[in-house]
Amino acid sequence: MTTKPLDAAVLPQRAVPAGEPAQATRVTIRGTAKTTRRRLTVPRSVRRAAGPVGLVLLWFLTSATGVLPESVLASPVDVVRQAVDLTKNGELPSAIAASGRRAGIGFLIGATVALALSLLAGLFRLGEDVIDSSMGMFRAIPWVGLIPLFIVWFGIEETPKIALVALGVTYPLYFNIYGGIRSTDAGLVEAARMMGLGRLGLIRYVILPSALPGALVGLRYALSTAWLALVFAEQINADAGLGYLMSNAQQYFRTDIIVLCLAVYALLGLACDFAVRILSRRLLTWRANFEGDA
Repeated sequence: MTTKPLDAAVLPQRAVPAGEPAQATRVTIRGTAKTTRRRLTVPRSVRRAAGPVGLVLLWFLTSATGVLPESVLASPVDVVRQAVDLTKNGELPSAIAASGRRAGIGFLIGATVALALSLLAGLFRLGEDVIDSSMGMFRAIPWVGLIPLFIVWFGIEETPKIALVALGVTYPLYFNIYGGIRSTDAGLVEAARMMGLGRLGLIRYVILPSALPGALVGLRYALSTAWLALVFAEQINADAGLGYLMSNAQQYFRTDIIVLCLAVYALLGLACDFAVRILSRRLLTWRANFEGDA
């Protein structure tokens, strides 16, 4: 007697009554190996670019079909055309250079002040008592609202523009570095002291490396805030820079130039953020991070 092929790997045998000859039962066993399928994966760079490209495509379609009038917002084609024209006559590169110089100087001043204050407040209790409460109070004041006061103090030249950028940079850097210092594991500090590390060694080998991730997060916020502050700062009687181009375009209702300047601000901020990401990967190779599920 033969049986049909079965999927089971092991089958119970039929009990054979006494005196009845045993009959061989043939069982066919099928393999149960899983067939792996290759899942199509899209590169992360393509996924990251999908959102901006989709928005630009939607912008182009609404402009081409007339849903978005040119008086409200210029089409991407007009913006690109203006970018080419302003680049050829040198107006756009000179504006980017002037804005970059202001943002760079303001960032260096703000970063220096934030680093000094955060180290004093984070490493010493006296510094915390004197500095941290004052920084918390000043942070509640909108730094954009200080523009009239800066004009009274510094005039209408370059100084108030740089001061506004420096002020916008100081707060995110200070609070992130200060928080990183104070979040250092107390067990590591105690172990370092038991191994004979002095104050300088403790700061160099334990506290500062522990505060580095928070400092890099603050650096990302500070760079984006620097460009945001520059948008407001360059509205103060500027004679050069991206803000100057935007002010002139506003008077003549040139939305193509306004959008172009905003796009340049966004690209500059994106480039700074990308640089900080690369710096974080280089400096934090010792730290295992969760990078999200696939």
